[in-house]
Amino acid sequence: MTTSILETPAPSTSGSDADRRVPRRMIDTVLTAGGLLMTVLLVVAGALLIWAHTFVGSQVHDQLAAEKIFFPAATSPAVAGSEFAAMRQYGGQQLTTGAQAEVYANHFINVHLNAVAGGKTYSELSTQAQADPTNTVLAGQVATMFKGETLRGLLLNAYAFGTMATIALIAAIAAFVGAGLMLVLAGLGLVHIRRSRIVSIS
Repeated sequence: MTTSILETPAPSTSGSDADRRVPRRMIDTVLTAGGLLMTVLLVVAGALLIWAHTFVGSQVHDQLAAEKIFFPAATSPAVAGSEFAAMRQYGGQQLTTGAQAEVYANHFINVHLNAVAGGKTYSELSTQAQADPTNTVLAGQVATMFKGETLRGLLLNAYAFGTMATIALIAAIAAFVGAGLMLVLAGLGLVHIRRSRIVSIS
């Protein structure tokens, strides 16, 4: 009896290097294209953030400058106490920035308001005044607190918007740096694709 043995051919391990490189080349192409797209998006985002920083910053400056508020001189008795220490760094300057607005609101107006009402808020004094309508001293304190807290609130709003403008500038710088990095990576990807094509042709 003759026994035939059928042998299954082993999988061929031969094949051109170019065939094995095709998937990698496609991946490189996709990643490089994605890097270029991210570069464009980051540049656009950075430009918009720069515009936001400029617009918000100019609005804050113009509105504060229009109020014509000036800091007392650093040697003025009005800011002689330790509670006014933060005020003295801006002595004699006009209030035009968000940082200055925060200092003026919290280290000048708020200090005087606490002295007027012993730490009580406008709402608390107003409630007391309604219960004692003939108390002229209390009524005067209510009027002072209303004006002071209104001005303080407006200055703190300016500080908030000024901070947003600063954050927008930082974000814009980060976007441009990211765009630069993505452009470098995309360039390296293009070089790699070009080299792989030269090798496959040779």
